[in-house]
Amino acid sequence: MASSIKNLSDFSHIQVADASPFKFAIVVAQWNAEITGALLNGAISGLEKHGAKESNIEVIEVPGSFELTSGADLALRNQSFDAVICLGCVIQGETRHFDFICHAVANGVSNVGLKYNKPVIFGVLTTDNLQQALDRAGGKHGNKGEEAAITAIQMAAIAKKF
Repeated sequence: MASSIKNLSDFSHIQVADASPFKFAIVVAQWNAEITGALLNGAISGLEKHGAKESNIEVIEVPGSFELTSGADLALRNQSFDAVICLGCVIQGETRHFDFICHAVANGVSNVGLKYNKPVIFGVLTTDNLQQALDRAGGKHGNKGEEAAITAIQMAAIAKKF
């Protein structure tokens, strides 16, 4: 449970692969920019910390989390990336909109990865409130963007073996 774990972005227990041979796309939602900007910074920092070259990281902005799937599809259709990281934030409101968006994005991200046989990483916060999002975007529970970056590196390294 997130509330009982101080930092969910601790990777001290694993050997993270060298990111230097890989090219990454980061598709980031503009909606909830305070949160997604922090996720983006965490992702870029995580990639670079493990050897990714700045020239091998391309950031693609899309309007909202729903459009992450289309952005990932366009990135893989038009360029050769080893992995795509999708970053967004959907905060629960008073309508079922939250459920529809979260479900569509999760399925869409998975489907794009399967379509192109490339790692497409789900770095989308789905929180009950703004404070939970802040806590997971560089706050007391770490940065989901960094976690998504580490996942992308690890999956790109696995994919390279096959």
